[in-house]
Amino acid sequence: MTQTSQPRETKAVGDAAQAYEDLRYTLEAYRSANEERLTELEGRMGVDALTDEKLVRLDQALDETRRRLDRLTLDSRRPALGGEETGAPAVAEHKAAFDAYVRHGEAGGLKSLEGKALSAGSGPDGGYLAPATVESEILRRLAAVSPIRALATVRMISAGTYRKAFSTVGPAAGWVAETAARPQTAASTLAELSFPAMELYAMPAATQTLLDDAIVDIDQWISEEVEGAFAEQESAAFVSGDGANKPRGFLAYPTVAEASWSWGNIGTLKTGVAGALPASAPADILIDLVYALKAGYRQNASFVMNRKTQAVLRKLKDGNGQYLWQPPVSAGAPATLLGFPVAEAEDMPDIAASAVAIAFGDFRRGYLVVDRAGVRILRDPYSAKPHVLFYTTKRVGGGVQDFAAIKGLAFAA
Repeated sequence: MTQTSQPRETKAVGDAAQAYEDLRYTLEAYRSANEERLTELEGRMGVDALTDEKLVRLDQALDETRRRLDRLTLDSRRPALGGEETGAPAVAEHKAAFDAYVRHGEAGGLKSLEGKALSAGSGPDGGYLAPATVESEILRRLAAVSPIRALATVRMISAGTYRKAFSTVGPAAGWVAETAARPQTAASTLAELSFPAMELYAMPAATQTLLDDAIVDIDQWISEEVEGAFAEQESAAFVSGDGANKPRGFLAYPTVAEASWSWGNIGTLKTGVAGALPASAPADILIDLVYALKAGYRQNASFVMNRKTQAVLRKLKDGNGQYLWQPPVSAGAPATLLGFPVAEAEDMPDIAASAVAIAFGDFRRGYLVVDRAGVRILRDPYSAKPHVLFYTTKRVGGGVQDFAAIKGLAFAA
């Protein structure tokens, strides 16, 4: 019968209790030996050498037990540095059960855990919840490779839909004299925004040999496999998704001329030339785009475009012959255009007639990504023998939450 290792906290508590018991026993023995020594002194018989030797040994044992108890107390208060010990025993139990399911298809442990948690939708049809470490690693990787997710506000939800109220028009305000009547202010106008979380899936494959290799980190392997697939689908949806079984991209909302902008639309400027920048002073329209955004949004604004559009803008110069596009100032930093960061999103349209190929805005205030908590994985060893498929699903939604925070540049006459 194999023995399972105890969690650190449980083991520390057991060792401390044993140390306390040893200390109590040694102290009682020391007291008894000391009483014997005192009796010998009172009887004027002199102290027996054996009694003195016994007291010395007990004194040393008492000191050693106290040091061991102090050490155990200190260890129990020291925070863990990582690994499974950083979580509760339930977290380690979930991870061990998930590892057994992925490697060998043993679902008994996960069924027991989800039964205790009264989880709905588990089992062979819906898959099993991956440990929190897998979910957090997937989301961390997506934030690093998905350009819009990296710019937008990301919120974790537990329900299927996230709703929020947004004030489109604030209450009226004005100046009045000290004794003048105060006219009644108008009520603010609220709009309800709804962001449903849609299901996104990936299906990485592995050989049984890979799964049998104990050195392979299964959590990291799954995160790496689904990262590219999830990021590709998310990036396209966040830019141009139609909202049908996927998030709604910011370019999927109605676009209107900036001069007639209203809530619910994305304000746009036109270059004046179909499918191109103006031949004379081409950079001027980019400056107009920057200042179409209110000052409160410009502080954290970014340009968003694909690499082909960026290649065109890299050739633009100012009146002094200096390039408007500037390379990153350090590793990991973005390039800048007119002093604002440039995010490269491959799913942005190419420069073409009437295409909104450049977006500029504060995407953290303008676009919201909602992630429903939980990543589910279903092991399928039958459909693609000898490979084992892992049907991995997560729920994600998105949409514009502040229409004043994002502006577009249309290459149109």
